[in-house]
Amino acid sequence: MALWESLASNVFGGLSNDFKKKNFSLYGQWISIFTIFLCIALGIANIFHFNLVIIFSIICLVQGLIVIFVEIPFLLRICPLTDTFTNFVRKFDGNLPRCGFYSLNAAIQYLSLTLQATSLIVVAVFFTLSAACYALAAAKHQEYLKSSIDVSGTGQGGALEAQVGEHVVRNVL
Repeated sequence: MALWESLASNVFGGLSNDFKKKNFSLYGQWISIFTIFLCIALGIANIFHFNLVIIFSIICLVQGLIVIFVEIPFLLRICPLTDTFTNFVRKFDGNLPRCGFYSLNAAIQYLSLTLQATSLIVVAVFFTLSAACYALAAAKHQEYLKSSIDVSGTGQGGALEAQVGEHVVRNVL
């Protein structure tokens, strides 16, 4: 039980610290993390349509998986991925690149409305919100920040990536 309490304390403490900073890139990151769950859930839910909406639901699932790696860069180190994909994901380390990335994802999901109005519009709206947050951060000249959630349990918040060198992770794998 102490593990769950510690985890909840770290997550909600990090969330609280992030919102106190009033940086729109952090808001965009949190909306994007929530969008990951929406992509997977609504992608699976809409895959049971018997028309071309299936294509957009599969695209939604793929988008959700890509956003996982964009928003949680630590996974790039622990998952065996190609260098091409890793370099592609690392191109989005900034407010404007992420704004463009999420705008493109939103446009793709808005195109699903040409076939049929489905719950995929929710994913498109959340991608739009993420893009808007990153655009506001760029417009206000706020630096691109990453969340301060402490998943390591060290109390240092967001330092897990700094603590674990890439060579250590590769050796473990």
